[in-house]
Amino acid sequence: MEKTENLKGEDLKEKVNLKDKVEDLTGHLRDFADTYYKLTVLKVAQKATNAGAGALVGITLATLGVFVLLFASIGAAFWLGDLVNSRAGGFLIMAGFYLLMVLFIIMLRKRIIFPYIRNSIIRKIYE
Repeated sequence: MEKTENLKGEDLKEKVNLKDKVEDLTGHLRDFADTYYKLTVLKVAQKATNAGAGALVGITLATLGVFVLLFASIGAAFWLGDLVNSRAGGFLIMAGFYLLMVLFIIMLRKRIIFPYIRNSIIRKIYE
């Protein structure tokens, strides 16, 4: 009888020990899940911040680029106008140049421009 009581006591100790281990494991899992959630939130915030900063820099550069292109085009139009002795002719030559550029971009948009923009965006997302 003493042996059976001793086995029951050891059984009880093992169950208590197992219960403590399971509680420790669930506590660790909760900590892990909480840490993983916080890390995910931080990664999303970092990506959003990078995207916002990139967009702001892109908009600023595009705006400055438009002004540079505008003033360079006006200067080139006046210069060409002096060469052909017609201000209107200089501006028409510049307009024709930009029309050729637009047609060139339209022809290359599916093979070169769209894939380049798409790859740039994807690269920025996974950065």
